[in-house]
Amino acid sequence: MVLQFGCPFTRPLRILAQLGLLVATSMAEAQAPPSEAGESEKTVLPPVVVTAPPPVAASSELLVPGRDFELRPQGRPADVLRLAPGLVISQHAGGGKAEQYFLRGFDADHGTDLAIFVDGVPVNLRSHAHGQGYADLHFLIPETVKQLEVLKGPYHVEFGDFATAGAFTFVTRDVVDENTVEASGGMFGTQRYLTLLSPTRDALKTLVAVEGFVTDGPFERGQNFQRFNGFAKASATLAEGTDLSFSASHYRSAWHASGQIPERGVRAGLIDRFGAIDNSEGGQTQRTNVQAELRWRPSEGELVTVRPYLTYYALDLFSDFTFFLNDPVNGDGIEQVDRRVLAGLDAQYQHRAAPLGLPLTSTTGFQYRIDAVHVVLLSQTDRHRLGRRQDVDVREQSYSPFVKLDLIPFPWLRVITGARGDIFHYDVADNLHGEGGRLTGNATRAVPSVKANVVLGPWYRTEFFANFGTGFHSNDARAVILDPRLPALPTARGYEFGVKTQVIPRVEVSATYWVLDLQSELVFNGDDGTTEPRGPSHRVGGELATRVKLLDWLTFSGDVTVSRAQFDTGKAVPLAPRLTARADLTARLPGGLATSLGVRYLGDRFADEDRQRTAHGYTLVDFTARYRYKAVEAFLSVENVLDAAYREAQFFFTSRLRGEPAEGVADIHFTPGNPRTILGGLAVHF
Repeated sequence: MVLQFGCPFTRPLRILAQLGLLVATSMAEAQAPPSEAGESEKTVLPPVVVTAPPPVAASSELLVPGRDFELRPQGRPADVLRLAPGLVISQHAGGGKAEQYFLRGFDADHGTDLAIFVDGVPVNLRSHAHGQGYADLHFLIPETVKQLEVLKGPYHVEFGDFATAGAFTFVTRDVVDENTVEASGGMFGTQRYLTLLSPTRDALKTLVAVEGFVTDGPFERGQNFQRFNGFAKASATLAEGTDLSFSASHYRSAWHASGQIPERGVRAGLIDRFGAIDNSEGGQTQRTNVQAELRWRPSEGELVTVRPYLTYYALDLFSDFTFFLNDPVNGDGIEQVDRRVLAGLDAQYQHRAAPLGLPLTSTTGFQYRIDAVHVVLLSQTDRHRLGRRQDVDVREQSYSPFVKLDLIPFPWLRVITGARGDIFHYDVADNLHGEGGRLTGNATRAVPSVKANVVLGPWYRTEFFANFGTGFHSNDARAVILDPRLPALPTARGYEFGVKTQVIPRVEVSATYWVLDLQSELVFNGDDGTTEPRGPSHRVGGELATRVKLLDWLTFSGDVTVSRAQFDTGKAVPLAPRLTARADLTARLPGGLATSLGVRYLGDRFADEDRQRTAHGYTLVDFTARYRYKAVEAFLSVENVLDAAYREAQFFFTSRLRGEPAEGVADIHFTPGNPRTILGGLAVHF
């Protein structure tokens, strides 16, 4: 039985509270049968479960266990992604808006080139009101996550749309070992309440989680960000070799935002860095997911997996980017409305065999997805609608068969290869201009993708990797209908070479060199309802990551990434990360104390294609500690320990303030990062 949650939120929210640790395990004991005369008695010991990390196909591949999430700052689901080397996330329009993702030389905006999944449900939304591939993770409760799989590059056949820079997949827990109630609070009116419960843990495994979160942030106009999350999951073994799980989640939030403010306004003293030109920005959103997974093993060498899912999503987003550039009287505020139903199916059949004595695992699969969307773009001032600029209905479907082969011809050689095809059908109706309007039409497009991965070793606990793959990101259906000559499914072509080694005891090191070419960076700009063809681009970079167990209770981890991104014209890709680094020192003491000291660095970036303006980087230090005594656990987090005055998000474009020339002023616009922020709380486990 699955519970669904939904309730109106008030300010402040007061709901029940937090934390969940590992997946519950069970151990069975067997008793030997009575011995017969003349035979010695035999004792059958309980089974011992040994776990090991699964084999990887690339040096950049990473599996992050839920244990590593425990010492993250509380309250922001996307923060768990920061453990992925080279990934930078930023928030630039209030807490309820999807983060901006930076990876492998991509300013992936809100998800255009980064595919994200939770239990097989795609997070990215196609033909979204605000941006293609919009991926809002706020519906995810971090403590329900069992593990995160990081797969960079277009080398993995199971992933298609948006998986160019990479794909991230979250897997949620079936149960928690202990029920938990937690309450926390801190600066800027921040409060968080969470409850994790597993009513049953045996034949039927269940998990229920409820979260409430509120904060005003450091801004002059408080964000009044209110978020509610509910999650429920049930799983059971129906028969020998047949497992079924079912889950549902509901999320809703509302907020205000300062938006991106012009650098010149702060420099001239017109506003504070935590002020706003238009403080009516922000929005409200909700998302409800229902998902099931059936795993059937007809025989020892066969596995059938079927995952259907259904999502309802809504967003009303208020933004003001250019202030008085286009409308000197009412201002340039816009409202973007998105209402959609998303449904799909992911079915796979896996077969293990040994032809000619060579271990071979073959997988065939089929993925189907449909987005039924109503998208509206309006002019507004102070959240009062002035008129519709765009109103369309979109029905976008994709059909994606694929095949994958995993062969081990020699003990020191593993080959993983495969191919997939993606067929898209677009059907768009222009409600503003009626039948025959410029955004009315339908189209069908297709793209093939091929993948090849080679793993050599291990020799002396060292493996070498070579990877090749093609992938794509889809473009907005409105762009496809508006100009059929533009590529609907631009191809990405990637290469990667790397090594992973544990030749030094207690030390893990990986090094990766990669190249990625994109056929076209054409995207649909939801901010003004126009298409922006950007042309082909080329990216190249390297990554170095390490994890060192200094002592039994002390671990160091860190990574450095370097990347270069430019268009084929030689111009820079604006805002593409060039240098990122992360370091973390974690201590887990036997007495119940666990602490983490982390450092994050983002280097300066080019803010414009001509490399004339700079988006300044930053260095941040965070500290987290947890202490448990019996059933009570206390925790404390300090973000931005050194109180750096940094810019979390930056853009370079033209805007106009009152009194400025009609043509406006080209300037850096930024969202300030939070100052030093302290949050603490208590959890009770039972």
